[in-house]
Amino acid sequence: MKIAFHGAARTVTGSKHLLTLKNGTKILLDCGMFQGLGKNTDPLNRDFGFDPAEVDVMILSHAHIDHSGLIPRLCKEGFRGKIFCTPATLTLVNILLEDSGEIQEDDVKHSNKRRAAQGLPYLQPLYTVEDAKRSMDQFVKKEYGNWFPVIDGVEAMFTDAGHIIGSACVHLKVMENGKQTSLSFSGDVGRYRDVILKSPDVFPQADYILLESTYGNSLHDPGDSTPELLLKWIKYTCGEKKGKLILPAFSVGRTQEILFALNQLELEGHLPPYDYFVDSPLSIEATEVVKSYPQYFNKNIQKILASDDDPFMFKGLKYIKSVEQSKLLNYRNEPMVIISASGMADAGRVKHHISNTIENSRNSIVLTGYCEPTSLGGRLMAGAKEVSIFGVEHQVNAEIGSIRSMSAHGDYEDLSQWLACQDPRQVKTLFLVHGEYDVQQEFRKRLVKKDFLDVQIPERHYEIGLT
Repeated sequence: MKIAFHGAARTVTGSKHLLTLKNGTKILLDCGMFQGLGKNTDPLNRDFGFDPAEVDVMILSHAHIDHSGLIPRLCKEGFRGKIFCTPATLTLVNILLEDSGEIQEDDVKHSNKRRAAQGLPYLQPLYTVEDAKRSMDQFVKKEYGNWFPVIDGVEAMFTDAGHIIGSACVHLKVMENGKQTSLSFSGDVGRYRDVILKSPDVFPQADYILLESTYGNSLHDPGDSTPELLLKWIKYTCGEKKGKLILPAFSVGRTQEILFALNQLELEGHLPPYDYFVDSPLSIEATEVVKSYPQYFNKNIQKILASDDDPFMFKGLKYIKSVEQSKLLNYRNEPMVIISASGMADAGRVKHHISNTIENSRNSIVLTGYCEPTSLGGRLMAGAKEVSIFGVEHQVNAEIGSIRSMSAHGDYEDLSQWLACQDPRQVKTLFLVHGEYDVQQEFRKRLVKKDFLDVQIPERHYEIGLT
């Protein structure tokens, strides 16, 4: 048996890990899209590093596009097997992949206009909306906590990862030549004090572990809470500067956390009376999905639901669906808060809002989660004084900030707690994935001190045998 790492290897996006058994059976863990890597993004997404037609079965950890976004292309290029995931993931991925298909089609249209002017051949989209719809026929939903057969000789179980609604850690039992090997894949590990979701579950002892490491070298801000930090930015930007507060936020997870925090401020009588907009049709749909799975909420939210039937709604909140309504926000000069996707500010409507507000010092752009260093959000967080948006150079006069307390990824203490149920001496190899290389190197040192004997940081397309 061997495993190859075809994405999220020494980088954060593009999760894709291929397990090949001795009999040639191939099991793919996640099929995510690379995001926020500039000119390298498209070529990376067009090269799987393996033949999709040779993959027998796939298991999906959760719905985020950097874990699921290339599934339609995988199916388009010949994959015909089942795709296992949790029920909530299936509901979310249905809307996320169709939205992604629309983005692929639109991006290619814009690119082909430029290519035509330059006399270059046309590009084809990675996949279309119809490709996304067809791929849904291959999904099979499985609940947390039950072992189920994946293919001959292989069983799997999902445990709650606490990252977003439906997110799972994937555990495999592989029987070869009378010998059983256990492998656990973390997917993305959530936080043990998440304001909405339950904490990650414990899991059986594993021989091999694939562990995400996004925040493997840092701790989340233990100071002010998310509502307090949001309130500070609202009072400062909308109250003192009379400007617009732009909050780039991932449609699934981050948007709901922001809405919950703002609802909390209203319940406490602290929410300033401005207009609050969610400008993302996908975020609106995702919020409805999240609300439909209250069984995944933690005890605190369950108590709140007893007196507040919608913890994501508050006075002043308006949902923007049409492009025309979205454009009209740019012509309004009064103070307001705009929550819009994408979280890295590299695509979607938020990119337009940033281009229209970034040169005005009255405004603030506050990043609410992880951003690839080369993404627009990453460059703003790094202190860029000038950025190119839609081919136009903009001076960064708006105030740039970030709220680290909102990350849905666990920090190194959360990741260590996730590993606490394991005897490190029984883990033959721990592979660090889904992280920047310098972060992973620091995290590896911590893990070695915790008695994990073999901690590896695979690079893209690296393949290794598992004994």
